[in-house]
Amino acid sequence: MVQAIDATGWSGFLLGLAAMAAGVGALRKPGIWRTMIDEVEASPALQFVCGMLELLVGAIVYLANPFAGTDILACAIRILGGFMMAEALIILGFVDIYTQFWLRNLAGMHRGWAFFTVLVGLALTLASCWHFTLNPVS
Repeated sequence: MVQAIDATGWSGFLLGLAAMAAGVGALRKPGIWRTMIDEVEASPALQFVCGMLELLVGAIVYLANPFAGTDILACAIRILGGFMMAEALIILGFVDIYTQFWLRNLAGMHRGWAFFTVLVGLALTLASCWHFTLNPVS
């Protein structure tokens, strides 16, 4: 027997939890994101692994969520998956330019980006919980 799952709800919930955890980790250890970006920039193997992993996750998120006008969360999650795929391709092709962009942004606004990440994660998690209540799966 095939069981249906709410791919949109679970995608948003898990991405939201991951964003909240990443934001809290960045608040606990200031400068950790800069260190990670420096490490990615220094290692071609890590660039490839990060790019391919983000491409894979972005593709799964994009393909698992329908673009239905009546489901705002599904549309938002699908667009997020598309952005993830685009970012992955940028990482694979232009990592030197892209990492410099983030290093400049993280230099003075580390806590701001971390708080923003926590808020986006919280919004995704709460929207997904709301989505679960609106679309119960038997």
